Amino acid sequence: MPAATPGTPSLLRAMNDRAALELLLTHGPLSRTRIGHLTGLSKPTASQLLARLEAVGLVVATGTDGGRPGPSAQLYEINPRAAHVGGLDVTPERVLAAVADLTGTVVATHEVPYTEGADAVAQVTEALGGAARAAGLHPTDLRRVVIGTPGAFDPQTGRLRYASHLPGWHSPTLLEELAAALPMAVEYENDVNLAAVAEQRLGAARGHEDFVLLWNEEGLGAALVLGGRLHRGWTGGAGEVGFLPVPGRPLVRQVTRANSGGYQELAGVEGLPRLAAELGVEPADAPGAPGVAGAPGAAHGPEVAAAVALLARAAAAPQGAHLKFLRAYATALATGLASVVAVLDPEIVVLSGAAISAGGEPLRALLEAELAELAPSRPRLVPGEVRERPVLHGALESALAATRDEVFDTSG
Repeated sequence: MPAATPGTPSLLRAMNDRAALELLLTHGPLSRTRIGHLTGLSKPTASQLLARLEAVGLVVATGTDGGRPGPSAQLYEINPRAAHVGGLDVTPERVLAAVADLTGTVVATHEVPYTEGADAVAQVTEALGGAARAAGLHPTDLRRVVIGTPGAFDPQTGRLRYASHLPGWHSPTLLEELAAALPMAVEYENDVNLAAVAEQRLGAARGHEDFVLLWNEEGLGAALVLGGRLHRGWTGGAGEVGFLPVPGRPLVRQVTRANSGGYQELAGVEGLPRLAAELGVEPADAPGAPGVAGAPGAAHGPEVAAAVALLARAAAAPQGAHLKFLRAYATALATGLASVVAVLDPEIVVLSGAAISAGGEPLRALLEAELAELAPSRPRLVPGEVRERPVLHGALESALAATRDEVFDTSG
């Protein structure tokens, strides 16, 4: 596409088209008059704009605004079938894929459980192919796919780092093999970063430029958003806070070989049943942790399920031993989070992941009190709002952002 000259009619048309598409995406069906009012365009110019977008398949006419005084006006909306994207959430238990249309509506999902010795490429193609078929599409119909995994693919070497617990994903040629097997543009992102993307676009972090998302499920991690953008670090490892040395635990050396660190051992899910037992909390049945959307289940291993069950029961009755357990867990979380807050000074901290969400408001209040004692600044702690499959929603939102940039560019 040739570069447009600033101020040329083609550039102004493209800018108006993009503004109208963004309005339709945000507000839903709109009339010519309403689009003209919101964009400042005359009604004839708005009519020409909509005709142009309808001709290229980006908008469709849909119903009228009947019920108002006077003649009914034709309404227009984004054509949801103008483009589709895929997202995958990969855990040691399963690969979950979803397909969304251009409006962001999830139209299909498909899950492939992990089996011993499973091939990563086969898992991805099976999960994505199943989701595409369920949506009535072929994988070649997808414009872009974002794959979320624990750890991160090193941009210098292409190898997955910080996730030795993910079987079958450590081949030095994996990214080349996936690129050869998938017929669309593919991007890779850390799972906690994608949870932050979901909160930034759909949830608790909307409108915030500087925030941290603290996550605790199979691993303890953080996502760092600075100036509205994810900060990934030189090797993609920014936010791997589980490796932080912290008071209360001996130093863990050769942390990448151990796949653990002091903060992980202090506040990770694997130690919570032991902590609960030491404080006199009776064991909880892991299945069915009440009141925690999306957890436990097929996405989580037994350690997360056990921790979630304990925390949900303690939060439902935060007295006695339950309160001591929640306070001890809050202190453990605050011990590492204080270092993150001291370095980054975020506006808010979003609390996410099944093992934090299960503690609910009682845990949040205790954590806020502990952090006020340990950190020089006092960011607001807010619960994550994207409780159901946040990593998957983040993958889809990331894929949609890039795809909309491509298809909304009408200047070519």
